[in-house]
Amino acid sequence: MKLSGGLLATAAAGFMGGAFAAGGPAPGAGSFAPLQEWKRAVEAGDKEALARLYSTNPPAVAQAGQTKVDREAELEYWAGLKSSGVAAFNPKVLQIGEAQGQTRLLLRVEAMKSEGPLVASMLQIWARQPEGWRMIASRRSDFSANMKRRLPQPATPNTALYADPSEAQRELKAASVLAGKEHKRVLVVFGANWCYDCHVLDATFRSKEFAPLVNANYVVVHVSVGDEGKDNHDLAASMGVALDKGVPSLGVLEPDGKVVVAQKGGEFESTVRIGPEEVRAFLEEWKPKR
Repeated sequence: MKLSGGLLATAAAGFMGGAFAAGGPAPGAGSFAPLQEWKRAVEAGDKEALARLYSTNPPAVAQAGQTKVDREAELEYWAGLKSSGVAAFNPKVLQIGEAQGQTRLLLRVEAMKSEGPLVASMLQIWARQPEGWRMIASRRSDFSANMKRRLPQPATPNTALYADPSEAQRELKAASVLAGKEHKRVLVVFGANWCYDCHVLDATFRSKEFAPLVNANYVVVHVSVGDEGKDNHDLAASMGVALDKGVPSLGVLEPDGKVVVAQKGGEFESTVRIGPEEVRAFLEEWKPKR
């Protein structure tokens, strides 16, 4: 996934003020009941149920891309998906966090119509009001074709896959110590929770097909490039890993920190383009020589 151009996480940093603060006391994605209520209302095409979830005081602010959308039009849009032929609707939470007392969700919204699968991105900002949780702001992209992937996709993305960017050095050091003890190499994956390709690659590493190869040879470390894709570029550069082509981007290290290989051309940036053959070839080629 490219670091620039349409990052919804970047929008979160400037939308309604404050950065998208991952982690903290925010409720888990699976336990955030208001999102599930919103999903059920969209699936039912129930405009009244949707309306109850959007703040009226202050009025909810909605955007489609850079364009402001009034509350009524936003309700019509989501309630109208059912009548437009959407047969399946699945908002996947990529990132959840708290900022300024608000719960913020970064979503990959998947839908199915007769012409094929669709996908959109959405930022939702919720606040607890006297009558319950209400959405106070949102920003969505248009739906586009959901390109087919040959790699496993996560049913529920791990919203804690990438820790805060400041944790990178500590986690890398711990991984190097463990790799030395277990005679493995360190597999460093630069990316971010907003990056769906990063979640797909992680699901691939954890899949039945790949987990034995990964676990036998590597200690995996996920290094966050941050909400705006600007963090830990110095760390990547020190390994020779290029981030200008996008993430995920990988490096393999010996336990002592010696660089074995570093991706420079965005080889794994698109999990639409690559398949299991490319992933297996990489893992086999750069595993420890025993």
